Amino acid sequence: MAMDVMPQQGPDSGRPPEPSPQDPYVLPAEGATAVPPPPPTLRTTLRRAAFGAVAAGVLLAGALVAVDDEDGRPKEPGPVERAEAAATAGSPASLSDLTALIGDRQKWVESHPKDAPSLATLGTAYVEWARRSADTAYYARAEQALKRSLEAQPGERGNGAAWLGLAALANARHDFLAAKRWGETVKKQQPKAWNVYPVLIDAYTGLGDRKAASAATETFGELRKGVPALARTADLYRGNGWREDALATAREAADRATQPAEKAEALHRLGELAWERGEPEEAVAQFDAALRTDSGQLTSLAGRARALAALDRTDEALAAYQSALEKLPRPQYALELGELYESLGLDGDARTQYAKLREMVAAAKKDGVDESLVLARFEADHGDPEAAVELLRAQWRGQHRSAAVADALGWALHRAGESEEGLEYAQLAADTGVRNASYAYHLGVIQRELADYGPARRNLEQAVRTNPAFSPLAAPLAQEALDALGEPPPGGPGDMQPPPPPSPEPEPEPAKKPEQEKKPEAPAPAPSRTAAVKSPSPSASPSAPSSASPSASKSQ
Repeated sequence: MAMDVMPQQGPDSGRPPEPSPQDPYVLPAEGATAVPPPPPTLRTTLRRAAFGAVAAGVLLAGALVAVDDEDGRPKEPGPVERAEAAATAGSPASLSDLTALIGDRQKWVESHPKDAPSLATLGTAYVEWARRSADTAYYARAEQALKRSLEAQPGERGNGAAWLGLAALANARHDFLAAKRWGETVKKQQPKAWNVYPVLIDAYTGLGDRKAASAATETFGELRKGVPALARTADLYRGNGWREDALATAREAADRATQPAEKAEALHRLGELAWERGEPEEAVAQFDAALRTDSGQLTSLAGRARALAALDRTDEALAAYQSALEKLPRPQYALELGELYESLGLDGDARTQYAKLREMVAAAKKDGVDESLVLARFEADHGDPEAAVELLRAQWRGQHRSAAVADALGWALHRAGESEEGLEYAQLAADTGVRNASYAYHLGVIQRELADYGPARRNLEQAVRTNPAFSPLAAPLAQEALDALGEPPPGGPGDMQPPPPPSPEPEPEPAKKPEQEKKPEAPAPAPSRTAAVKSPSPSASPSAPSSASPSASKSQ
């Protein structure tokens, strides 16, 4: 994909233009909660609400107005107009269009420093750029631009766009509690503003509030039809473990998507679903399609690497991971590449990646981004499990109680020698219904440690059945643990067999006539044996949003 080059950029640069030295928005990061949300009792209505969304964030944008050229034909929209149109539709913009929008707003606010809407647009665009490029330094710029927007026009006087920008920033920094406060402040004033719901869905999901996330998804679908609503509904179904419904909805989103960035995001979602089902070939095909559609869909590089490793196409997987880390340096990818190296016996290369992971986490922390979850996962398996427990307990106290945090805390506790407590959290993760082979593996290993062999066998079977190659290190261990448990006893435990029926009282035998020939007695029928029937553990699945019309029976 050709990048639109702004005057401040070199021809090979993929970054937005750097602000001028006089730019007042480049200050040290202070965290997403540096500006306290207003009290929840505000009643002032928003007078100037022009909201939009770019992918997971929300981007203020004006409507796209068609302008005729000299020949009377509609003028082809430029990159800035395309980014604004995507924002107005609630769809992701391409990285090149997003870069152009940032350059346009930077230039404008230099001469109009009190233009609150433009400052809100610039700040939220910085959030989206940082999220999609993993360049966390842009979060500090975003925070300062949003602060200046609120100084020029407070939120309670109509600048809800800046409040939503701060909610998107808090989500990106994994400060979900702050994101919830900002989002709910706007929702209280404008409950019918569709663009508040994406940030609330992300916040509720990060906090593990599945009921609120489901309700927000349903409301979003009612207020904003089309591909954005389908994408959010597919994610909800996926999180509840309703795989067939998630797949059908994700396919519909991909079929209906028209813009390259929107189409690529939908194809990436199909790739992730295929990977989780244990279909790496299909996953590679979908990730390749996403990258062909929009080369800026950088997360598909890592997804492709993951699937290639599962197919034992190791050299290609290593190259794909290295490319992903170069273009999208996220700690999670460094952890995955390190574990792939370790599975190949390349311990030196693995240690190099683990060191990079620590550096990335530290750099992100300076920019206000909390990467405790991925750091704790690393510590649990490759470092200090007790340190992992400490990190994750802090997350739990901070109300970050998603399935991912519950699973990681349960596993860290097990690795630290506290398997009984770890079981509680691992079970919480599994009870959400999400079909994650790693969660099932962790739960099964903990149950085996506690000599609960029947459930352990079932969960380990589920792990290898769901995705036999879910991890280059853990998947072989899951199969070994399952093999060590062996097959269950035939027929089940003896005390589960029904007792034999009572013998009837013998009747007096009549006198035999001398001439009667005695017949041999027929052999008594063998008592029937009733095999024990295993009953799956019941789990209450939350109701699906009514607007999405899920199938009557969810896939199990």
